[in-house]
Amino acid sequence: MIGGLLFTFWRLMEIVTLIPTLGMLAYFVDRYQKSNLLTPNDILVLFIVSVLGAAWAILTVLRRKSTRDSAMFVSFIDLCFVGAFIAGVYELRRIANADCTNFAADTRFSVTINNEGINSDAPSLRLNTNKECAMRKASFAFGIMNCIFFAITSFLLLFMHRTRKDDREVAVKETYRRRSHDSR
Repeated sequence: MIGGLLFTFWRLMEIVTLIPTLGMLAYFVDRYQKSNLLTPNDILVLFIVSVLGAAWAILTVLRRKSTRDSAMFVSFIDLCFVGAFIAGVYELRRIANADCTNFAADTRFSVTINNEGINSDAPSLRLNTNKECAMRKASFAFGIMNCIFFAITSFLLLFMHRTRKDDREVAVKETYRRRSHDSR
């Protein structure tokens, strides 16, 4: 029972992290498609893996009973997704060291004294964010998270399969055939 709850929790975490990844990477795929350009491999690999992973996660949550019955197969597919997400993150690895945001400070400071009082202009900070860089970096982080989440669910399913095999009860139906010795 607790294994099923843990499995459902981690599957929902996968879905929650895959949906924003799909949205951000779909933005790039759409942008390249509208420009009539090929989508770069680093975006495309993680996008395809995210689409397939989201579909798999939703399917296995909705069909939890059959997932439990075929835990070894689902665990194997989850391990395949771990490898696929590692490949997607590896392709997107160049974004890891990118600086997507910076602060710009206005260093002017002035004080004005007049009849109305004292007015001062304090330095201001501006946050400059490169939207595309930030979305790629967020997709990279979500990809790493999904590697971990799919590994967790794979090991949970292995545990569920092992305990499920021990919990099976064997029911034996005994039947007796009554023979009559009637003569014809």
